[in-house]
Amino acid sequence: MILTDTHTHLYYEEDAGKRAALMQRCFDNQVTRLFLPNVDADSVKQVYELAEAYPENCFPMLGMHPCSVKDGWEQELDTIRASYGPHKIYAIGEIGIDLYWDKTTLPQQVQAFKQQIVWAKQLKLPIVIHCRDAFNEVFEVLEPEQGTDLRGIFHCFTGNLEQAQKAISLGLHLGIGGVVTYKNAGLDKILPQIDLSHIVLETDSPYLTPVPHRGKPNESSYLIYVAQRVADVYQVSLDVVAEITTANSKHIFGV
Repeated sequence: MILTDTHTHLYYEEDAGKRAALMQRCFDNQVTRLFLPNVDADSVKQVYELAEAYPENCFPMLGMHPCSVKDGWEQELDTIRASYGPHKIYAIGEIGIDLYWDKTTLPQQVQAFKQQIVWAKQLKLPIVIHCRDAFNEVFEVLEPEQGTDLRGIFHCFTGNLEQAQKAISLGLHLGIGGVVTYKNAGLDKILPQIDLSHIVLETDSPYLTPVPHRGKPNESSYLIYVAQRVADVYQVSLDVVAEITTANSKHIFGV
């Protein structure tokens, strides 16, 4: 069985011993494929270092998180773009719109989002979308971009059925993480109406820790709990969920 964490910030742990222990716990739980999104220019180095330490298991993604769109964001985005060359990357992300923390930067967030979609298409790479309190705004950006060259993941999907179907119609997979284990999240009602071929798994470690570890820092090894809950929701085996979602991730990222 191979489990794929399509979205983890495990590189935040810089202590070598603790990081090695985190990775070993992943391997112990069959989580052997980890995709690493940066969030700003400073985190590019951390992403690359972890990918270099575990080249068979960790795969870099680069982009500007919408919460990083602040004064001087254009220069920072240029710095991130310049770092694409030395290392192979597998997606542009995480990118998108976040109106939970700051609504005043919406025009700049949209501008950065659109620019990075252009880069993804130029490089023939998928995008990994961060969306918080911004479904309408994200779809407004994506709809004109729809086509065979638009693909990727709607990271940490927590929307309704209509929003799920809209994302899928735009060529995106739904990233399902720890929220699916939360009692009143509602994903257990939506997912059975979505074919598993449209689903990938993620942790967003160290955030959104699944039950039974909710309240503690998340880690990629906890993907096993997400996968088991998804298996329960779909009434299939854990092996089936692992096989299909990992195959989906390979289709998206090409590795």
